[in-house]
Amino acid sequence: MKIFMTGATGVVGTRVVPLLRDAGHSITGMARSPENRETLAQLGATPVDADLFDVESLRRAMAGHDVVLNLATSVPSSTTKMMMRSAWRRNDRIRSQGSAAVATAAIAEGVARLVQEAFGPTYPDRGDAWIDESTPLAPAAHTTSSVDAERSAMRFAEQGGVGVVLRFGLFYGPDHTMQAMLDMIAKGWAPFPGDPRAFISSLAQDDAATAVVAALEAPSGIYNVVEDDPMRRGELAASLARASGMNPPKALPKWLVPLSGSVLRLLARSERLSNKRFRSVTSWSPRYARASDAWDDVLEQLGMVAAR
Repeated sequence: MKIFMTGATGVVGTRVVPLLRDAGHSITGMARSPENRETLAQLGATPVDADLFDVESLRRAMAGHDVVLNLATSVPSSTTKMMMRSAWRRNDRIRSQGSAAVATAAIAEGVARLVQEAFGPTYPDRGDAWIDESTPLAPAAHTTSSVDAERSAMRFAEQGGVGVVLRFGLFYGPDHTMQAMLDMIAKGWAPFPGDPRAFISSLAQDDAATAVVAALEAPSGIYNVVEDDPMRRGELAASLARASGMNPPKALPKWLVPLSGSVLRLLARSERLSNKRFRSVTSWSPRYARASDAWDDVLEQLGMVAAR
């Protein structure tokens, strides 16, 4: 197939492109800077310059393509910035206005399938209960735009195309977020707020990439894409500490969450997401059934030796 991608040079996109290339697909990726164009060319994609917020620009770029993968995001570059509501404004615009423009352009060009990246942890706190896609959302201030992106994909489906929304869990991998988690543990504190018994639904970056490829076979709909076995946050933090040779961390003070912004309040929820629907309609399965299965590999990619 001929596949057009936004976000092709992002954390997930750079993992998706080689998978699509190796499967024999032809990939066109949006890239505006010389560095990003060079990155895409090296990965095996054809770079194209287009404006994410301009429908006519997008139509020219995606003309003749069978599939659009909309993976564009702009997540704040540090954990400190993530706590600031203002740092999410560009991401909000991408998810709301950008995704709307992508869907409109794809409809106009007769694209057959649109895959939209979305944010899984937008559900309410459900304690120990499993959460499937029928559970009504309760987005925080900085995740409302993810719901806008989902609506755009469903509008595409209503016009006759196949619209697939992937509600990804919290990503982890060899990046600055993981390093910040390790730094917190080294200081004796758990890297996530909230009750240690609360569930956190996460996903390896590599598993997110294989899910995007699997979405090429999924029927229209919205899908949770997380690990098979979400962990309780206290257990997750302790397992990462063990893997890195550190002592189990203490839970963050309970009073911290009510005084913090929407990001920490959302992260403190207990969300035990189920991936059964996506697994039932595709051939996808995560390499890591739970986060603790991935720590040795992630630490090795960070240049660290896992504790034995």
